[in-house]
Amino acid sequence: MSTSNDVRDISGLIGDALAQFNRLLQNEIELAKAEVAEKAQQISGAVGFLAGGAVLVIPSLVMALFALSAALIANGWSQPAAYLAAALLSAVVAAVLFWIGMHRLDARHLKPVETIRQLDKDKAALKGAVR
Repeated sequence: MSTSNDVRDISGLIGDALAQFNRLLQNEIELAKAEVAEKAQQISGAVGFLAGGAVLVIPSLVMALFALSAALIANGWSQPAAYLAAALLSAVVAAVLFWIGMHRLDARHLKPVETIRQLDKDKAALKGAVR
């Protein structure tokens, strides 16, 4: 037989559990904010590498490609063939730079892994507490 004290004790325990869950949820939100900020910093760093690579590689590649074309022409290549070979080489270099930048922007590297792991733990703990 339950008494009114037992009912109050149960309601107090439920209230405490809900308050603790609320604090836990607030902590998880703060963790998620911190992790998202960290991932945003990673994105800005990757974009910086893309921009830096694009800006710095252009003048040096142009000069190197002119030198390569001149060397090929001096060795008997026709002008169009020499310029085409130099252009193909620059396309390969550009593709490598863009691949590095895109790889750093890959969603797998930007996923808030720690927050997801912690939320899974919290979900399991809440299921255990409800039982």
